[in-house]
Amino acid sequence: MRAGLQNPNVMKYSLQIDSFLERAAQDARLLPSHLSLFMAIFYYRPAHIATDSFQVCRKDLMRFARIKSIVTYHKCMSELVEYGYIGYSPTYNRFLASQVCIKL
Repeated sequence: MRAGLQNPNVMKYSLQIDSFLERAAQDARLLPSHLSLFMAIFYYRPAHIATDSFQVCRKDLMRFARIKSIVTYHKCMSELVEYGYIGYSPTYNRFLASQVCIKL
């Protein structure tokens, strides 16, 4: 086993990605924009925190996911919540980050 894979956080993240990809492959409702947004959320997830809830910046997520429209971003976020992939608590304040929780 490689040294990095022995880290419990790396193993947890690997299992979550595997779980998401398996579930997403069976979910016909997901579009490429949903997949890229979820991967952006996962990418910006802090590795050093123990809790599953963390803060995200819309601007960073949109850039990473290559989503150009705020309407598309909000539509994808609300559908990921509706489909049970994430929890999302928006702040509606451009100076404060929103809370996201990955639910897998």
